[in-house]
Amino acid sequence: MEKKYIAFDVGGTKVKHSVMFEDGTIIEKGQYNTLTSDLDQFLSEMVFTVEEYKYSHQVSGIGISMPGFIDITTGYSETAGNVAALKGKNIKSLLEERVDIPVEVENDGNCVALAELLNGNAIDSKNFICVTIGTGIGGGIVIDGKILHGHSFRGGEFGFMITERGNKGKEIWHHNGATSSLINDYKKLKGINIEENLEGHVIFEEAVHDGQVNHLIENWLNHVSSGIFNLAVTLNPEKILIGGGVSAQNELIERIEAKLEQLDFWKDFRVPITICKHRNDAGMLGAVKHFLNRHETS
Repeated sequence: MEKKYIAFDVGGTKVKHSVMFEDGTIIEKGQYNTLTSDLDQFLSEMVFTVEEYKYSHQVSGIGISMPGFIDITTGYSETAGNVAALKGKNIKSLLEERVDIPVEVENDGNCVALAELLNGNAIDSKNFICVTIGTGIGGGIVIDGKILHGHSFRGGEFGFMITERGNKGKEIWHHNGATSSLINDYKKLKGINIEENLEGHVIFEEAVHDGQVNHLIENWLNHVSSGIFNLAVTLNPEKILIGGGVSAQNELIERIEAKLEQLDFWKDFRVPITICKHRNDAGMLGAVKHFLNRHETS
């Protein structure tokens, strides 16, 4: 019988969960609100979900995707993004002692890359980079088919690259290349309250007939393409994959490539750029792939 695994993708507002086969085929899935500050409540909700799945499925393991600097050998999370309950905690051991099933934990950006390696647009690649563009910039680096974790599990945090010198190094890729940066610039241009919710696709749609808005996008693309160029010349990957909600814009890849072609040295480092296959389920798929990787070599 093919083995089944539970996956959790822990975000700042929602926890997505599923049970799937090891090839990434999802059998069923759901989500609930993230209880960000209370560890006991957070664990109780997760345990309840596991027990619900165990009632219907024979489960061989649990994979968790979450933000932060994660020691994958122990499961300890030094940081946890906006999920304060998990900062400085070991979710692996805390959950294992409650459900008696093996648990593995991995950084959410790395899980996006692992999802593409499992059954996505990098299934035929051993050296590639995933860049996720959203509220911030994240992703993962795969070298020889394995995630580059770095000396202290901070590898792939390229959102912290300084892209403009000044302001004590605070001008990082997170701040000027993320979709949130483009959205905030648009709100300033249009006099929209900074707190108002706005989807990025609105900006691209308006840019078709508004030159000022298109100029904002062009400036934003300069930052996006600069970061991609730096990654390409540093790591010489087979390909670079772009994920996040903005990747749904049909012209995004073409416009990024056009910006890169304007750079003198791109011709020496040119690399294929494409979108990620997986979107909402990427974290869960990558979490299970991580679990399988850990237990292949254990």
